Amino acid sequence: MDMNSFSPMMPTSPLSMINQIKFEDEPDLKDLFITVDEPESHVTTIETFITYRIITKTSRGEFDSSEFEVRRRYQDFLWLKGKLEEAHPTLIIPELSSHKKQGPGLLSRMGQTVRAVASSMRGVKNRPEEFMEMNNFIELFSQKINLIDKISQRIYKEEREYFDEMKEYGPIHILWSASEEDLVDTLKDVASCIDRCCKATEKRMSGLSEALLPVVHEYVLYSEMLMGVMKRRDQIQAELDSKVEVLTYKKADTDLLPEEIGKLEDKVECANNALKADWERWKQNMQNDIKLAFTDMAEENIHYYEQCLATWESFLTSQTNLHLEEASEDKP
Repeated sequence: MDMNSFSPMMPTSPLSMINQIKFEDEPDLKDLFITVDEPESHVTTIETFITYRIITKTSRGEFDSSEFEVRRRYQDFLWLKGKLEEAHPTLIIPELSSHKKQGPGLLSRMGQTVRAVASSMRGVKNRPEEFMEMNNFIELFSQKINLIDKISQRIYKEEREYFDEMKEYGPIHILWSASEEDLVDTLKDVASCIDRCCKATEKRMSGLSEALLPVVHEYVLYSEMLMGVMKRRDQIQAELDSKVEVLTYKKADTDLLPEEIGKLEDKVECANNALKADWERWKQNMQNDIKLAFTDMAEENIHYYEQCLATWESFLTSQTNLHLEEASEDKP
């Protein structure tokens, strides 16, 4: 790929592009290893961009060497994505994001897609009802994940507003303590508790914005992309159906139609097999990613509430002890 043939206006990629694709974990295929790492910034008079080192190690005979090393920029991955979609319209290819920090490894996803190109050429021809089930699943999944994304964004916004107000809440108690001689310690302790809870809230928000939100939004993009994949599969099927209909009713010269239909049948079968093979992989990844994101969120929430609870329990204990000390001093 020509690294200078892409528009300088395309976004550069994040450090999350660094990843490893180890195909040795795949069954029946342990002869291809790809590593993407070492981001390097390049500054020219026209543009600034980042390249990544790609190392390929293989024992396959069709390669001229057992090891290759090149550097590629973010636009090259965009080019690869476009070529994959063009050559394999029913493969589930991840969206490229210029700001992804967490969630599924982008290059691992693309590597699995490339892996699926080979495995999808084998298998039994799918039946139409299988794709009806897929389509129903995608529609329901799209509705749910979009709703979760919308609510999660709203929760984060409200949490941010709560955090901003809490930052102003503590100092008010400090100012108040200056005019309440008998409540100085109590008011300062309240301000200290609010400050600790404020820091815990900030950490919780960071976990939400870096862990849950990117994963949920990524699968919103996936749901849109899946609809496009199903549409492309239906178009291939419709092209075959139209040719069969022409042949059936002899609406045109039928000499060339059998050959065209044969080619289209092969195309439909390849498209169906590719989609089915990639579909199972995608569903497994999706389930693992969503489960991990929600588990991490639950752990963050537990830790947050435990911190806040311990903070206020400590405050109550200190006030109880203070009350007992004052009571003992008042005794004759």
